[in-house]
Amino acid sequence: MSVLNTLEKHFGRFAIPGLIRYVVALNALVFLLNLVSPNYVYILSLDPAAIAAGQVWRLMTWIFIPTTMSLIWIIFYLMFTWWMGDLLESTWGAFRLNLYYLVGYLGGTAAAMFFGASFGNIALNATLLFAIGTVAPNLEILFFGILPLRLKWVALISAALFVIEAVTSDWSARAAILVAFGNYFLFFGPPFLRNAAERRENAVRRSKFKVMSYTPETLHKCEVCGRTEVSNPDLDFRVSSDGHEYCTAHLPGRQR
Repeated sequence: MSVLNTLEKHFGRFAIPGLIRYVVALNALVFLLNLVSPNYVYILSLDPAAIAAGQVWRLMTWIFIPTTMSLIWIIFYLMFTWWMGDLLESTWGAFRLNLYYLVGYLGGTAAAMFFGASFGNIALNATLLFAIGTVAPNLEILFFGILPLRLKWVALISAALFVIEAVTSDWSARAAILVAFGNYFLFFGPPFLRNAAERRENAVRRSKFKVMSYTPETLHKCEVCGRTEVSNPDLDFRVSSDGHEYCTAHLPGRQR
């Protein structure tokens, strides 16, 4: 987190408040333009060959293509994406959300340019879902407006679908999936590893403490050898005239 604090200190002034709202608005605009001119989205998609031919705007415009062109589902999609952005911004602040989205955008672009696998806004929005599923796992939403589900389960279902995609695809697609989700790994991977290491260390310390703190109570202890009735149940102990207790082998007057 110190790295993020340093970055925010130096570059926080460049953050765009309400970034995801702007993205949602442009998604809505592209949806409307595609209704007027079918297949309009194809001139915006992340196509490496077209980019190499000079259509460099595609490097940016792909994030404005909605994941659905259904008139019914687009409303749900836009509202849910807007809500995810607001939730993350209220939790992290504008700068960290901007940085998270930027790294996700770069990962999605790299996945298409280097591996030829473009997941478009599907992967980018999934990283937003994974993020809110991590920072607010027990927050409930009405899935499809009907079924109450905690965010962690919605995120896990989405993650399972990408795992299936990775298993059933070739290695280039698997690599592309990992790259596309680089923002989630970068933001949540290190804290997860640190917490796991801390839990292991705490478990080791607790087990050592239990061993060290377990000292059986004894009634008798030899002043010379330190043996007790616990360590040596067969020993007999006597109190000498000097007021100290000894085992019979070290009782004063009996030692040679």
